[in-house]
Amino acid sequence: MPTAKKKTTSKTAEAPANAAAMMGFAPEALAGWRDIMTEWGRFVTDRLKQDAETQRAMLQCKTTAELFQVQTEFFQTAAKQYSEETMRLMQMMSETAGKSMSTGVSSRKYDDVPL
Repeated sequence: MPTAKKKTTSKTAEAPANAAAMMGFAPEALAGWRDIMTEWGRFVTDRLKQDAETQRAMLQCKTTAELFQVQTEFFQTAAKQYSEETMRLMQMMSETAGKSMSTGVSSRKYDDVPL
């Protein structure tokens, strides 16, 4: 008995077309978001390392006063770093938006979006 072939669509086949359509729209925006995500990844990696170091320091504490000191330093440093990183990312987002808006009219056409 012959079997009917199922028509399958591949999401991976659509990806290059979608990326090409987006690149035609605002390459500055894509480059900016790549930089933002790279910065965020760097920050998270650094914070996780510091979290592990703090945990080691907490495990070595002999008194509650030492533990309190380690925790206090950890939270003060974390709050400062998160605040600074938020400002850095907001600045990067602002610059990216400015660059992508300054390119003027989009080069995309009405029918260039793959369906």
